[in-house]
Amino acid sequence: MKLILLLTFTAFLSKCSSPNGDPTPVTKPVVSITSAPVTEGTNVLFTIALSISSVSATTIDIVTSPNTASTADYTTTNVSTTIPAGQTSVTVTIPTNNDSIGELTETFTLTGTVTSNNTSNTSPILAIGTILDNGIVLASELDIWLTKGDQSVLLQKQNTTQLFGTTANTFQTITIDENQTYQTIDGFGYTLTGGSVEVINSLNATKKQELLQELFGNATTSIGISYLRISIGASDLNSTVFSYNDLPNGQVDTAQTNFSLAADNAVILLLKEILLINPNIKIMAVPWSAPSWMKNNFTTVGSSLAAIYYNSYATYFVKYIQGMKSNGITVDAVCPQNEPLNPNNNPSMTMSAEQQLSFIKKLGLAFQNASITTKIVSYDHNCDVPSYPISILSDATAYPIVDGSAFHLYGGDISALSTVHDAFPNKKVYFTEQWTSSTSDFRNDLKWHVKNVIIGSMRNWSVNALEWNVANDPNFGPHTAGGCSQCKGAITINNSTTYTRNVAYYNIAHASKFVPTGSIRIASNISGNLSNVAFKSPSEKKVLIVENDGNTTETFNIKFNGKWITTSLEGGSVGTYIW
Repeated sequence: MKLILLLTFTAFLSKCSSPNGDPTPVTKPVVSITSAPVTEGTNVLFTIALSISSVSATTIDIVTSPNTASTADYTTTNVSTTIPAGQTSVTVTIPTNNDSIGELTETFTLTGTVTSNNTSNTSPILAIGTILDNGIVLASELDIWLTKGDQSVLLQKQNTTQLFGTTANTFQTITIDENQTYQTIDGFGYTLTGGSVEVINSLNATKKQELLQELFGNATTSIGISYLRISIGASDLNSTVFSYNDLPNGQVDTAQTNFSLAADNAVILLLKEILLINPNIKIMAVPWSAPSWMKNNFTTVGSSLAAIYYNSYATYFVKYIQGMKSNGITVDAVCPQNEPLNPNNNPSMTMSAEQQLSFIKKLGLAFQNASITTKIVSYDHNCDVPSYPISILSDATAYPIVDGSAFHLYGGDISALSTVHDAFPNKKVYFTEQWTSSTSDFRNDLKWHVKNVIIGSMRNWSVNALEWNVANDPNFGPHTAGGCSQCKGAITINNSTTYTRNVAYYNIAHASKFVPTGSIRIASNISGNLSNVAFKSPSEKKVLIVENDGNTTETFNIKFNGKWITTSLEGGSVGTYIW
């Protein structure tokens, strides 16, 4: 045993001696620390390595400290670790936190101090831990699209570069919470009346395509209209009054044998052109009146549908849906009657809640028998009579037939939509019409419509928001005798080569351009004069629409996931903010 030890010791001395037998210094290892970037919520793995192995254990004290990452982003660590004798590395794991806050890449520092005195390191070793965001990234730039009430700026993108930051200030704050969600959005748009079609078709071919692409396309110059309402038969913004089964006095056609869509051929052709641009646009159809022979007064104005024709009128709807489908047009939803409490338009027809309830039951059965899946939406009138749709949805037979209720705002308050939604939370609410007048002021219309039609309807659960007419001529026509003579469309067709964008264009564009079908409303708080509503798009973009209802400029913060941007909006102006 003594001999073996002696030989081993002699061999060791031989390795540590020069050729002439003199001892030489032993090379000490060098400690290094490295790591690779990780996504937040995973562990940073630091590798502590020796350049060569050591005959003794190497001890390193490890301490972390914040850099651009705060101590909330990773687990603060203060430990000792040891590389055993004969080995060359060890790893240290530092957990990071998944905070769901969109942020830039962040770092922290790991300091290693060798305490075992067997390395050549004479000062602490520094290493950087890098934390990448987990994909919930805030765009470095906030896009702002602005329309001013004085019309000096009209749906223009602002040249700004702003970052979400953490510097505090005392300005009012709109806080966006994407984790609190509400309704899914069907779309934004207008009613494509027969008169709209007539004036759009008066444009030359080049200008017509230019306008259709601007309204319905998805190019940078388009506003992306995603929802259209159309009339079943004539509306009051047609040149003439007609239905799809007009008969001489005294004749009836209960089987709807003479039903024909020929009078609306121009509408059908234009819809086909629109569908080539946006095949996914949603279409709602609604009649202003049944054929005169089916009504109690045998005229196009006022009165109601004769009860003996409820089944026949349901057949009329079935033939309409089938006829449109045969032309490649899918009708997503129908309402039984436009403004059922208004007897004064031409055409028009009244329909009490009780009458509509009875007809809906007939219509639902007719759709079922014809395998039609088009939605049936009740009411389609003002916010001052929420009891009307509530009474229909309260009926056990009608409840499963009816998809929801539609509203206008020529009376009542927009909160009526929430009244109906809260009573029947599994049923949709729609906002389907609001006119702008030829005599009204751009600034006031911009403020009122964005506050009520866009922001108000959305904050009260509507799945869509529609203004009235798409287009008219310079004299606010076409319209029927007795129809609206002061209704200003979103577009005025001046002649065959020019058109003008009116306030309703901008009211809708501030939403339709940035909030596509399938977006979800998310939570935001109302702050002072700043009416607002927020969305998350299918592509995860966040969109905030803000209307300054006051007369002076408001400076405010947009706060999202713990960080914010400060911006300003003039009184009477509208901004859409995208990140």
